[in-house]
Amino acid sequence: MAEWLLDEGIGEHRAALVEDDIILEAAIDRLDDRLRLGAVVSAKLGERVGAGAWLSTAQGDAILDAVPRGLSQGRSLLVEIVREAIPEPGRLKPPRARASDAEAERAAPTLAERLEGPVRRLAPHEPDRLEQAGWSELIEQAETGEIDFPGGALRLSPTPAMALFDIDGTLPAADLALAGARAAAEAIRRLAIGGSIGLDLPTLGSKAERAAAAAVIDETLPPPFERTAVNGFGFMQIIRPRPRASIPELVRWDPALTAALRLLRIGARGFGPRTLVAAPAVITRLEARPDWIEALARAVGGTVGLRADPGLAISASHVEA
Repeated sequence: MAEWLLDEGIGEHRAALVEDDIILEAAIDRLDDRLRLGAVVSAKLGERVGAGAWLSTAQGDAILDAVPRGLSQGRSLLVEIVREAIPEPGRLKPPRARASDAEAERAAPTLAERLEGPVRRLAPHEPDRLEQAGWSELIEQAETGEIDFPGGALRLSPTPAMALFDIDGTLPAADLALAGARAAAEAIRRLAIGGSIGLDLPTLGSKAERAAAAAVIDETLPPPFERTAVNGFGFMQIIRPRPRASIPELVRWDPALTAALRLLRIGARGFGPRTLVAAPAVITRLEARPDWIEALARAVGGTVGLRADPGLAISASHVEA
């Protein structure tokens, strides 16, 4: 039976839906001050943008989808966040909001509150079940876009327009299309990819082969989603809800921060004094958050030191106990 493994770590909460030691779905919630999905916040109405308008809030700017009748610029109102900021190359796509009839501000649901089904909370002194299920491999897939499957490989390329999966391999075209479509659907779910998604399948010779590849998507990818048929060039487009950043978008936006949070997770396992060793950019992220270091020291019952090593790659950080 599938269950969620929840790691409520320092600076970041992580969860994976695991069945038979395989991650089916994953989620990451970074504990920062951004506008989060489902939060109700006070905002001030700014400049109009089409039917909507810019909003100013204590946690940053957002876009209001539709301005309530009779509300003028400079007025205050309560809004609900319906889409979080989405990292894109060179910029952040701003959060979106809608007017709320709530009576007061309300915090967004936590990751634990969002999970549906059995949830097992993990403790640092227990075996690392997330890692046993392949958490590091999942993050590596998100960072590199390289995803292997029997007989072929996917290459994921997130772009501002869509997340594109290129499917390649040594199998015959019809078999490769089926295997690649299944692997892509599993990766879309596992990495929480939403919005517009393109699948570049092998060129198939018949309508029946194209229909079979499309059927694999329907069987493997949980709703809600919409898709096109596979065209004569082997291309299919899938549209899924995109309420927050996908895991690839999240971990690629700030690689040093991603590495810093990963190092905190490793450092929280075990007891006693320890030193976190990493590339200078990673140590800079940690030095900027003394509260994280203090929380780690309390968790391990000992002092926590930081040491920058210019010879290390960002991904090569480690803990010296």
